[in-house]
Amino acid sequence: MGLLVDGVWQDVWYDTAASGGRFVRKDAAFRSFVTMDGRPGPSGRGGFGAEAGRYHLYVSLACPWAHRTLIMRALKGLENFISVSVVHWLMREQGWTFAGGPGVVTDDINHAQLLHQVYTAADPRYSGRVTVPVLWDKAQRTIVNNESSEIIRMLNSAFDGIGAKPGDYYPEALRSEIDAINARIYDTLNNGVYKCGFATTQAAYEEAIGPLFATLEWLEQRLSTRRFLLGDAMTEADIRLFTTLIRFDAVYVGHFKCNIRRIADYPHLSAYTRDLYQWPGIAATVNFQHIKGHYYESHRTINPTGIVPVGPEQDFTAPHGRERLAKS
Repeated sequence: MGLLVDGVWQDVWYDTAASGGRFVRKDAAFRSFVTMDGRPGPSGRGGFGAEAGRYHLYVSLACPWAHRTLIMRALKGLENFISVSVVHWLMREQGWTFAGGPGVVTDDINHAQLLHQVYTAADPRYSGRVTVPVLWDKAQRTIVNNESSEIIRMLNSAFDGIGAKPGDYYPEALRSEIDAINARIYDTLNNGVYKCGFATTQAAYEEAIGPLFATLEWLEQRLSTRRFLLGDAMTEADIRLFTTLIRFDAVYVGHFKCNIRRIADYPHLSAYTRDLYQWPGIAATVNFQHIKGHYYESHRTINPTGIVPVGPEQDFTAPHGRERLAKS
């Protein structure tokens, strides 16, 4: 893990000393939007109109934030609209790379060997973390956006006029409730696992672990009476939650010390995770070899030996029975 400073790569880990041992995530830097007609979105500049074949995603199969975009791309049938490059799971001194390996898809757009070269192709003086996902515009040869929550909003609606699959995962009538649920899940769970795993003091770890499991208990109760977080239909809130849940028992329980309980110990949450995994198009976006290899091999400050555990045994294809919660 490193960052760019005025376009120069530096191998620097997160500075938790300045925040009392707490992991503090920085905001994404590129915040423009693809829109149907190219007009500016909620932030950034305009000029990014929806066109088939114009945009390219850089992702990691290990990263839960990038995973969101792959799921939305699949649900909306955008595989032929938006091409993809997949980095190697091992992230060390040079950050994300395109070194050869199973599941890696090289960069045929910028011909980069290292992801930070994509960032400097967009801005030679860029300063900041080099993260995935990245949405690249082939026409203007620049990064449109590197904030996953905004990219999935674009994929949800921007391409509807030119052939995307039907389905609105951020319906207007539910937006305020989706936003509220997203806010809690992001702070305490999506990012909460990192607050636990990257904490460097006992106090910072214990500050994060309580809210994390309080949220899991809240979700367990909520999902006992409804199939999805907002009722009978999947929304972006479910997609954002799923990418953390699918990694939880395999990585976060052991590697990030989120071990009060497993997702397998929550009947409704575990069935819900299987339900989403079995949804058409989603299972193909899950790659445990990348997921486990990345966390256990890359984070040598947490796992110095780089040994990847064999377990746990998990069967996400088992029946989930959650159809019974749908209203007739």
